[in-house]
Order: sequence, then C-alpha cells, then structure tokens
Amino acid sequence: MSEVSVTTVHIFGREYKIKGYADKSYIERIAKHVDEKMKEVAESTSMGSQERVAVLAALNIADELFQESKRNSDTFSSVEQRADQLITLLDRCLLTEK
Repeated sequence: MSEVSVTTVHIFGREYKIKGYADKSYIERIAKHVDEKMKEVAESTSMGSQERVAVLAALNIADELFQESKRNSDTFSSVEQRADQLITLLDRCLLTEK
C-alpha cells in the first residue's frame, strides 16, 4: 500500500488540502472536474450560495455516474446475451458433428 500524501487543490476559488492514498495527479484531476462542474452550475443559475452551487454540482456529477453505470450495465447485458447466443450455436454445431 502506498503512503498517505497531501495534495493541495483549488475548487471554486477555495484551497483544500486533500489527504489520500491516490496519486496526486488523480486527486488533481478529480478536483478539476468538481471545480468545472461548480463553475458550470454557477454560470447557468442565479449565483445563490456556494453551498447551493456545490449541491447542484454534486447532483450533476452523481447523474453522470448513474448514466455511465447504466450504459455499462446495458453493454454488459448485451454482451452477455450475445455470448449466450454463441454458446447455443456452438452447442448445436457440436451436437450435429457427433
């Protein structure tokens, strides 16, 4: 297991020190994504509080996660269905060869 490191990031104009085992560049990429989402929300709504912007950004990020998860699930189901069809076809071919 790697060592805990501290990475300083800037999100929506504020500095945060993030402790974690993940690579610093990974933490920076995540922070950049959160920062971009917060800026998008702030630009598309009447500014409101920073807390409101953070919650709306979190909802947008959660939506992205759920949508990606559904796409992955749909893809897996499709591949699984195709694999079942191929197994059935192979079984038929093997039975006719005997």
